[in-house]
Amino acid sequence: MPLAYIGLGSNLEQPDQQVMQALSELNEIDGCRLRAASELYGSTPVGPAEQPDYVNAAASLETQLSPIQLLDALQAIENNHHRVRDLRWGPRTLDLDLLLYDNQTIESERLTVPHPRLQERNFVLYPLADIDPQLVLPSGITLQSLLADCSRDGLWPLDSTAVK
Repeated sequence: MPLAYIGLGSNLEQPDQQVMQALSELNEIDGCRLRAASELYGSTPVGPAEQPDYVNAAASLETQLSPIQLLDALQAIENNHHRVRDLRWGPRTLDLDLLLYDNQTIESERLTVPHPRLQERNFVLYPLADIDPQLVLPSGITLQSLLADCSRDGLWPLDSTAVK
């Protein structure tokens, strides 16, 4: 079964609870099984400065869904959390990004995999390392090599423990 990696983030309406609830909801998607989830991290916002800090995590899912079907399921979860898309990189109740899907590279109107900014976001790379430290991207680049060049500035572990 294909393995997908999901990035989770929230900075509105009890962000830690939003992310923890979303992790549970990922496991409830028909045709998917939550394989692993990272610890929760706090991070400073990327984008508009006048917004609260984020709570971030990553998860891996075994899935029978196609990448677009999975994207639709992720966006349905976001919508159930009252996600509003009015400002790029603005505050949000929940953001679910399809980071990687199996070992595929996808370029379509709706979806780019690997996620276009995966390699430059510490709030994505460090949570991914929690769940799969030996991860290799479709390009052949290892997660460990990306981490070697990635500062932890603006990223800190939270006391909450995610689903294992």
